[in-house]
Amino acid sequence: MSRRRAARGSEDQRRADQRATVPEQRAVDYQELQAAFNALQATNAALQAENARLLERVSELERRLGLDSTTSSKPPSSDGPRKPPARRRTSSLRGKSKRKPGGQKGHKGTTLQRTDQPHQVQNHWPQQCSDCGAPLEAADATGQPVARQVFDLPEPQPPEVTEHRAHACHCAQCGSTTRAEFPEGVQGPVQYGPRLAAVVVYLQCAHFLPERRLAQWLQDLFGVSLCAATAARMTRTLADRWQGFTEQVHAWIRTSAPVKHLDETGYRIRGRTQWLHVLSTPLLTFYRTSAKRSAVGRGLVGCLVHDCWQSYFRVPGVVHALCNAHILRELQALVKIDQEDWAGRLQRLLRRAARAVRMAKRLGVPLPDSLLERIRKRYERLVQEGLDYHRGLEPLARGRRGRKKRRPGHNLALRLRDRQADVLRFLTDFAVPFTNNLAEQDLRMMKLRMKISGCFRTEQGARDFATLRSVLSTARKQGRHAIEALLTPPDELFASLKF
Repeated sequence: MSRRRAARGSEDQRRADQRATVPEQRAVDYQELQAAFNALQATNAALQAENARLLERVSELERRLGLDSTTSSKPPSSDGPRKPPARRRTSSLRGKSKRKPGGQKGHKGTTLQRTDQPHQVQNHWPQQCSDCGAPLEAADATGQPVARQVFDLPEPQPPEVTEHRAHACHCAQCGSTTRAEFPEGVQGPVQYGPRLAAVVVYLQCAHFLPERRLAQWLQDLFGVSLCAATAARMTRTLADRWQGFTEQVHAWIRTSAPVKHLDETGYRIRGRTQWLHVLSTPLLTFYRTSAKRSAVGRGLVGCLVHDCWQSYFRVPGVVHALCNAHILRELQALVKIDQEDWAGRLQRLLRRAARAVRMAKRLGVPLPDSLLERIRKRYERLVQEGLDYHRGLEPLARGRRGRKKRRPGHNLALRLRDRQADVLRFLTDFAVPFTNNLAEQDLRMMKLRMKISGCFRTEQGARDFATLRSVLSTARKQGRHAIEALLTPPDELFASLKF
């Protein structure tokens, strides 16, 4: 009995000890579960944040893939070979029109016209009668002939060689001998003339022919054998000659032009990306290269038309006008990619405002104050609608440096709100255009030069090209023949410019 009681007592003690340790074990288990739960919560929160970041990144990349030349400032050449050729090009910012394709009513067409002084006249007589077959001669001609003219290029001729001979004369009074001076520019025993140099510069700087193709072109047409070093020397000589002219053009645009267009583009020089800046008016063009994109220049006055690059707003003492073509393309992206309704309505408002300005210009009258007020109020209402739309969306994650990120539509709406006067300046000042297409067009051919040649090997070569391109672009805007302009003395050409 004693053994049983002892065993029962030990069992009861063990059970009592177990009951005493259960709360302690449960507390330990609870703490472990709580720690595991907290770790899972932290992991879940991190995964959710990572998932949100990745979703934002996917959305951003999808939006980039959806951008093309009709919805951004990308050139049409960047659209790639897979673009839908018909649909992509017809969905331009111009929109649909009820007009038929081709020349419109009242459009003055151009066609090849007859000349009263042909270089050659070839007479043709029939050889025999078309009825009986009898032979016919020129003496049998009757009535007036039917004339047709053919315009064609003359046969290329080899270069004309002019030999300059400087004679010496003996003075009968003092007995000295005096030799005549050669004309200005005639320096070597054998050299190329100024017209050939002008043609070389024209083909290089206006049509971007590389040196080898340029040499082949001259050899095939005129039998002129020209090496690359000679072509480079011609370019360097003419650039030095026209440097003062471009400085005068730059000074006039900078200080006297009431409205001037500015733009810039990347330029590869000596293997590094530098910048080509353009400053232009409808009649003048000035190019220059710079290592900094923000090097806008000093001493500018008047109104600057540009694409809202921040460096332009740092220029003191000027007013600004923003390029509405850029704004329309950004709004087009919001319509096509982000499906934001306010953007489409603002697009239509800006287009209608531009049409109203064109009609007022044709009539020679300003826009009525009532119409200006309606346009401004609707503009403000649509921009506010865009801001309200984006403020109602879930905010994006912070950027790399903790900055608050915004969607493209939100950034555009803020810019349109803060720069309203610059966006709508064309409504009240008709000298200010609706777009900055003038500067865009002046830079477009310069990008073609980079596509053909890739880069400039020297900074001096890039500066020479910018100088000569300024002369050629200005001559074209002035209606001057490019080669004849290069042969004109720079001071004489500047004196004849229209401003």
